[in-house]
Amino acid sequence: MTDWKLFDSELLVAPGAKSNLAARPTVRDDLLPDKDVAKSTLDECSEEIDALQDRLYAEQKRSLLVVLQGIDTSGKDGTVRGVFNRCGPLGVKVTPFGRPSELELSHDYLWRVHDAVPRKGVIGVFNRSHYEDVLVAKVRALAPPEVIEQRYEQINAFEKHLTENGVTILKFMLHISKDEQRERLQARLDDPAKHWKFNPGDLEDRKLWDDFHAAYEIALDRCSTPHAPWRVIPADKKWQRNAFISAIVRGTLEAMKPAYPAKTWKPEDYKIT
Repeated sequence: MTDWKLFDSELLVAPGAKSNLAARPTVRDDLLPDKDVAKSTLDECSEEIDALQDRLYAEQKRSLLVVLQGIDTSGKDGTVRGVFNRCGPLGVKVTPFGRPSELELSHDYLWRVHDAVPRKGVIGVFNRSHYEDVLVAKVRALAPPEVIEQRYEQINAFEKHLTENGVTILKFMLHISKDEQRERLQARLDDPAKHWKFNPGDLEDRKLWDDFHAAYEIALDRCSTPHAPWRVIPADKKWQRNAFISAIVRGTLEAMKPAYPAKTWKPEDYKIT
């Protein structure tokens, strides 16, 4: 297996450091130049994630939350398919966060998020997350500036609460270039089978590219904490993106060391007739 700790150290936003997205490449051929090696890494890690998830589910003591954030077309759906496709549906819960419903808007902004946090034994994957409330909400002025300002520390406290109660958190920002986004949006227009993915509103967000990146930098800087740090994943090459994330997820699960519970009975005492 490729050294996941090297990936992690290179892609981590160290708590207290500046994320500086403009200086972070969206392709990392220096870390993973070979597509075949990346595919082999993904296959091996996905298989091992499935095995580790089985132990996590049997153990029923802790959970893993994977947060995927990124601008439109950055590959959140593709990451879910690529990294977790081998896992059985029993132990993996994927939650996409779109526009809040009327019910959700009648509660505080973290209510719907807390409700989706994976229970013990489960890997939870957030496709977008509570960070939308300091990203879209900030860029689109959906809440007053002073309210947005309060949310960074509220999010940090929320995530600390989760980690202190058995939830390990991995946060990945999928980092693509503006040119790559243009190509992916164009591909959705050119292929009738992908028309359902195209949203004209994405073009309005694209006009606010710099504003969104500025909002991301603030969120990464303010909310990369010792208990829940951010990783910025180069995502122009899908095969690199999936290999990086699968290796870090696998390494994190291995470090958690989930174990099957001890038996309270002896197999030899039973005979199946």
